[in-house]
Amino acid sequence: MPALRYRIAPEVFEAHPGYVRGVLVFDRLDNRGDGAALVPLLREAEQRVRDSVAGNVAEHPGIAAWREAYRRFGAKPSEHRSSIEAMVRRVVQPGEIPSINPLVNIGNIVSLRHRLPAGVHPLGPDPVSLELRAAEPQDVFTPADGKPAESPPAGEIVFVAGHDVLTRRWTWRQAHGTQTLADTTRVFFNIDGLPPVSSEQVLAAMEDLAALVRDHCGGVCVASVRLDAALPQLTADLP
Repeated sequence: MPALRYRIAPEVFEAHPGYVRGVLVFDRLDNRGDGAALVPLLREAEQRVRDSVAGNVAEHPGIAAWREAYRRFGAKPSEHRSSIEAMVRRVVQPGEIPSINPLVNIGNIVSLRHRLPAGVHPLGPDPVSLELRAAEPQDVFTPADGKPAESPPAGEIVFVAGHDVLTRRWTWRQAHGTQTLADTTRVFFNIDGLPPVSSEQVLAAMEDLAALVRDHCGGVCVASVRLDAALPQLTADLP
């Protein structure tokens, strides 16, 4: 069995035509630093956002697309903002995104540079099957803040391993146990693009991210794939 099976369900593409998810898998990483070398790049990316996002953040094309997607599966975008909208709003207030560790910093830099949701998840030693799909009755989400477990409503887009929800509302919030730590050596990143974002823009963000990981965390890129309606799944063997 491949160490990683990754699939996007047909209903996601049917409801959101043109959706693309970039997936990058890395192994043998060094995440032990405090990420200080990446902070100037993070601050530069924040300033780019302040310089380029004017007026109502909700009306920015890349953010408006996520707000409409959330409405389609029943979430109120004013209450549950996509990760990229939450980041942009924080930056233009103005505020700063905290430095966490190299891998998290890299995801945040790429999100801000390209105005795309980008998230990182650790991978353990055991085979895993992941899927982006509509929520099912057995699904359970355990919040990272220690609050009680939740059952996402039917139709919500969730990212799961079996019935364990790793991310609620597509790009909204990750679960307990999905955070990268100092001893994390194997991860995958998701980078999401909804029209008007093109597949080429997602690819540019993927290339940017791969270069940052190589320069600041070392390791090996095991897989780098754009998943879409024509190619909705991948499998990868890990060293």
